[in-house]
Amino acid sequence: MRLLLDTHTLIWCDEGSELRPKTINLIKDAELVYVSAVTGWEIAIKTSVGRVRVRRSVTEVCRASGFVELPVHLRHAEVVATLPWHHRDPFDRFLVAQAIHEKLTLVSRDRIFERYDVPLILV
Repeated sequence: MRLLLDTHTLIWCDEGSELRPKTINLIKDAELVYVSAVTGWEIAIKTSVGRVRVRRSVTEVCRASGFVELPVHLRHAEVVATLPWHHRDPFDRFLVAQAIHEKLTLVSRDRIFERYDVPLILV
């Protein structure tokens, strides 16, 4: 299984909190685990305005965990244009588009993703 971690899932992986053992094992056993550059962007913005505090940079977390960086491509943006407007969060919409295009399973606590046609593991 190839996974794409939502932003809070990445933070929880690094903190060792909030994730059930079953989810931790799914992540550990996955063929590949991706972290989007969009997640790095979201964390940077939220950190700069004081809404999020993280122990390490996204780069450090990925390096330590063996997660693979998923760059932003124009083809992902083109998928965003085809998504229904179930919600307006640009970070989430981009993650959905990347998961769809790259055929990844999104790992998130956010039930809004159930409305999209994307493989999903709810944590």
